[in-house]
Amino acid sequence: MTTQTQHQSKTKLLSAAQNIIRAKGYTATTVDDICQEAGVTKGSFFHHFKSKDELALEAATQWGKMTEVFFEEAPYHQYEDPLDRLVGYVNFRIAIMEGEIREYTCLFGTLVQETYDTHPDIRKVCDSGMSAHIATLMKDIEEARNLYTPNAPWSIESLGYFIQSTLQGAFIFAKAKKDSELAKECLMHLRQYLELLFNKPKN
Repeated sequence: MTTQTQHQSKTKLLSAAQNIIRAKGYTATTVDDICQEAGVTKGSFFHHFKSKDELALEAATQWGKMTEVFFEEAPYHQYEDPLDRLVGYVNFRIAIMEGEIREYTCLFGTLVQETYDTHPDIRKVCDSGMSAHIATLMKDIEEARNLYTPNAPWSIESLGYFIQSTLQGAFIFAKAKKDSELAKECLMHLRQYLELLFNKPKN
């Protein structure tokens, strides 16, 4: 097996793990499931990873890097007004809630719900990844608060975590209903809340 082929098989395994875990959950996902999705042998799997846990750790780390680039390139960054960027972020999350549920839900959120008490290393990676994403939102939150509500009693961090809590909750109901419409409506309420919270003057 060439180095390039080895790299390709590892990439396929990481992508397969991200897809299958979001679809079935961590506990229900087996090494066989991942190999079948990736189109590789179990021998190839164990060449790259000692266990499913080790694969999950690397898949989660890669997920964080991929989503960082994905959101950095999202169109809402074009707005000059920080509140427009925050609202644009929510609109963007609504817009990408299409297709299969596993295609738009969060690997971190799915993993941590099952592993928070049993797999501390996975929990830490998920916490770090979600917190890093929140930190990117906090920059716009800080700018918007300074611009529109400088004396607001709430913290920048708490609003960042509230936004993500709403998103993760919306994902849960998308799974429960097997439909994205209620989840989208939840995010529409989030959007309205942000607009009211900052009380931006109407043009």
